[in-house]
Amino acid sequence: MGGNNTYEFLNLTSSARVSSLGGNQIAVKDDDLFLGIENPALLNKEMDNKLAMTYVGYLADISYGVAHYGKHFEKAGTFQLGVKYIDYGSFTETDQAGNEIGSFTAGEYAFVLGYGRELDSNFSIGANLKTIYSSFYDYNSIGLAADVGLTYALSGKGLTVSLLAKNIGRQLSTYVENQEKEDLPFEIQLGLSKRLEKVPIRFGFIFQHLQQWDLQYDNPNDNRESSILTDANEQEEKEPGFFDNLGRHIIFNAEFLLTENFNIRFGYNYLRRAELKIDEQLGTVGISWGVGMRISKFHLSYGRSAYHQAGATNTFSVSTRLSDFIN
Repeated sequence: MGGNNTYEFLNLTSSARVSSLGGNQIAVKDDDLFLGIENPALLNKEMDNKLAMTYVGYLADISYGVAHYGKHFEKAGTFQLGVKYIDYGSFTETDQAGNEIGSFTAGEYAFVLGYGRELDSNFSIGANLKTIYSSFYDYNSIGLAADVGLTYALSGKGLTVSLLAKNIGRQLSTYVENQEKEDLPFEIQLGLSKRLEKVPIRFGFIFQHLQQWDLQYDNPNDNRESSILTDANEQEEKEPGFFDNLGRHIIFNAEFLLTENFNIRFGYNYLRRAELKIDEQLGTVGISWGVGMRISKFHLSYGRSAYHQAGATNTFSVSTRLSDFIN
């Protein structure tokens, strides 16, 4: 799905927990501020005065990070303020003859203001407003986007259902003057999670890209026989079927809640696997895992996601409640 829109960095996961759960989790309501970043309808009073930070050593020497702060007001609701950035690194600048004349950097930033409010004991709503700045050498762009979410939670049953519309907005200024404005990575998602009553496991299903049914990529080099002895009918591309396309819309994840202070996470993203796998060596592409633990006043998380046989990403997150340090 990547490559069709501008500001694709907005879809990068916000935390190690989310990364280990297949890259998406919008339907768990607890005290994790990182989930409020993914879906503002999950913002609640348990996130009051929390600070959450993430760092990712991404692929090809790219790095990105997230820093957010949450504040709850009893009569107004819960707010969050933060930033997501991606650093593409430093590049050598040369003239037309190839002589080095300096260096330049490239990066993108999203400054986020979020708000969530519980309508009653079950329903909550929320929205994130994102101001985006993107810079590649002398080419700059500014955009504006919003996320809007609705969550239904039955805490006594351990059930949460969320509907989310992400990255609603537009590019305000283009990289090149008079260039046609590009689309943002708009997406509609539906999430469901269920914690079992007698077993410490929470299962989750995320239905992604609901605004578009066909997610299959038509690669003319795939599934074709190159031999001159191959029958003409066999040379026709073998298109994936209904269930293959359906699977690309679904992310499955699970959290093993072993103790109050330690849990193990697992996720499977079939869309990622289908787009990035190498048929000769499938490996663990699309599979992710991680752990979370509480140590003193800090909640630490680690997540590892296999994107390709050439490498995986390691995500580190930490969150804490600032008021815990005040006697």
